[in-house]
Amino acid sequence: MAILIDDPRWPAHGRLWAHLVSDDNLDELHAFAAANGIPRRGFDLDHYDVPEDAHARLVAAGARHVDGRTLVRALIASGLRVTGRQRRRP
Repeated sequence: MAILIDDPRWPAHGRLWAHLVSDDNLDELHAFAAANGIPRRGFDLDHYDVPEDAHARLVAAGARHVDGRTLVRALIASGLRVTGRQRRRP
């Protein structure tokens, strides 16, 4: 089991954001986020959006830094990935 984080490269609200995921289960992801001060409101169905200024702190706490493709592949392999189509369902 691992917590993965990609590069903060997604702009929103005047800052850059990274994605934080688990390669195994959401309970692990929620526990890691809570233990590291990431609010639950940052959770978006299969990942947390985390601001650039939290990136180094999360890596120091044990998140493994990976590129975006590796992160998505791990999320898909875990069975946790929520696709764009699934997000749009009413």
